[in-house]
Amino acid sequence: MEKDGQTLQPQGHLHPISHLIDDVSRIFTGMGFDIEDGPELETEYYNFDALNVPKDHPSRDMQDTFWVKPEPGDKEALLLRTQTSSVQIRYMKKKVEEKIEPPYAIVVPGKVFRNEATDATHEAQFFQIEGLLVGKDITLGTLKGVLGKFFAELFGTDATVRFRSSFFPFVEPGVEVDMQCFKCKGSGCNVCKGSGWIEILGAGMVHPKVLLECGVDPRKWQGFAFGGGLDRMAMLRWGIDDVRLLYNGDLRVVDQF
Repeated sequence: MEKDGQTLQPQGHLHPISHLIDDVSRIFTGMGFDIEDGPELETEYYNFDALNVPKDHPSRDMQDTFWVKPEPGDKEALLLRTQTSSVQIRYMKKKVEEKIEPPYAIVVPGKVFRNEATDATHEAQFFQIEGLLVGKDITLGTLKGVLGKFFAELFGTDATVRFRSSFFPFVEPGVEVDMQCFKCKGSGCNVCKGSGWIEILGAGMVHPKVLLECGVDPRKWQGFAFGGGLDRMAMLRWGIDDVRLLYNGDLRVVDQF
């Protein structure tokens, strides 16, 4: 690039995922949440056991999880974390050790890994956002209100959110969270594949066994947790039709941001 006869260095740009993490963090800190982080190389305990995932759950299989070859002296099985939910366990345990009672309110943006084939909507590594709110009188209604405000600010429009019953080992009840399509307002289009809704994350009320494992009394405290892919939110927000474009190093993508 030249200007006035001088060669200029190309201007750098933040990656779209970096932009999204900044925006998500700003929205949630505005609602009183703290931003937390945790290790990408995780133990089986924090990634599965403490989250009430059964020993025979298929997500533990080699087909889903990148297990790390153990070294002599390793006391625990190690893996590349499959979800940022492990951070909520580390956070709650730390607070209990510090004798700090709820409310706890955190969001955790970070990279996760799944041993799966890549295509236009799936990658072996991607970014996730995890949210946790524990306190008194927390309900699914609280969750719906928080997510409605989050989607409205992120996508710049009024957001209608619906819950569909689902199952996740670490929440009870569990729900799939859909956002009314921001393009067609529910009438059906190519973005939502004619349904009027876009599936965007999974959520639910934190399972009592998870709270107990962390030392939090479920008879006194309740909470919700949610998790979803930031890559998918980026695709929806900016009309990116192939998630692999976010990771192939093509500067023509990054230079647009």
